[in-house]
Amino acid sequence: MKLYFKSLGMHLKAELEYRVNFILSFLSQILIFFTSYFVIIALFTKFDNIKGFTMYEVLLCFSIIQFGFAFNEVFARGIDRFDKLIIKGDFDRLLLRPKSIILQVLCSDSDFVKTARIIQAIIVLIIAIMNLSIHWNIMKVITLILMLISACVIFFGIFLVAASYCFYTVQGLEVRNVFTDGGKHMAQYPIGVFSKGFVVFFTFIIPYAFVNYYPLLYLLGKLDSPIYGLSPLLVIIYLIPCIIIFYMGMKRYSSVGS
Repeated sequence: MKLYFKSLGMHLKAELEYRVNFILSFLSQILIFFTSYFVIIALFTKFDNIKGFTMYEVLLCFSIIQFGFAFNEVFARGIDRFDKLIIKGDFDRLLLRPKSIILQVLCSDSDFVKTARIIQAIIVLIIAIMNLSIHWNIMKVITLILMLISACVIFFGIFLVAASYCFYTVQGLEVRNVFTDGGKHMAQYPIGVFSKGFVVFFTFIIPYAFVNYYPLLYLLGKLDSPIYGLSPLLVIIYLIPCIIIFYMGMKRYSSVGS
């Protein structure tokens, strides 16, 4: 981990070499984020609720998903941009080093401009909590923390699967955006508002439901069992096949040549 934090410091120093660009990019991220935020606000000017979920309940869900996605864009940017390592031939160099491949990929890139989204997600989270009548106890605090952690874990897993796709082809990478950016926009609403087919798919295939639906229902008092509050732990299990898929894809890699 010392190597990882050292690489983060180097990337941050490199980005701050062009401070005006960094500041302008930071401000642009603020505007982009609040565009999505105001879309939800505008939606609730026409509807009181969406399948029983009020505006602040949806904003709570929205903030957790945005936090997880933004966290990975900052600290796992190397995996999100994995195709560039393949295209440029830089992945060959990583294979020669006696360190974990995933760790080296994480160290290869970061994007501190996206910290604007993390900060904004936390602000929206606080606003949502302040406007909800949640009866807090230790278990619900743990549930909220697990929801934030699982949001980071699930997108890390999706980024890994998307990166493994690059071992088979670096063309048509828009397909992976369906599950990364597309998944983010879909999962910012409680999964229960969608049709049954979507609920099943995003529970057992890509387990967004264990991030922002079942624990959300427990947090809001719509389900009483603490088991639902601990359901985000299942997302950690989901990470295991994602790592396996990445290493299986890596076995197909045959170098870019000299």
